[in-house]
Amino acid sequence: MNTTRPPITVAFSHCSDCRRWTGNPAPAFAAFDPKDLSAEPALSAPVITNSGVERWNCNHCGSPLAATFEYIPDQIYTPLGLIDQADQLPAEIHCFSKKQLPGLYIMDDATRGIGSTHDALIGTVE
Repeated sequence: MNTTRPPITVAFSHCSDCRRWTGNPAPAFAAFDPKDLSAEPALSAPVITNSGVERWNCNHCGSPLAATFEYIPDQIYTPLGLIDQADQLPAEIHCFSKKQLPGLYIMDDATRGIGSTHDALIGTVE
């Protein structure tokens, strides 16, 4: 995954779908404008497991590469671990924080939201 611009936002997602897709108890993603993100080789056909959600995985190893969400238009999310500068991109929000696994605590100053990044970006979640 390659980009020439900083992400729109960086977020942890505590929803069960993201945990299952990534195999991570607290997956973190960076959101980009789709025109600012490219993949080499190009992303193949997406996997659609939920209506309105498209996910791309590596054709060779199956690792998660990117996802789009119908309710968050004009953004593509990529797992933070794929970005070389991940250590310079602190999360701004924890989405679905009420679904965080018990006993898991991430010590940061990011906002804890009860909904999606979309809700936070449009200001409907405190």
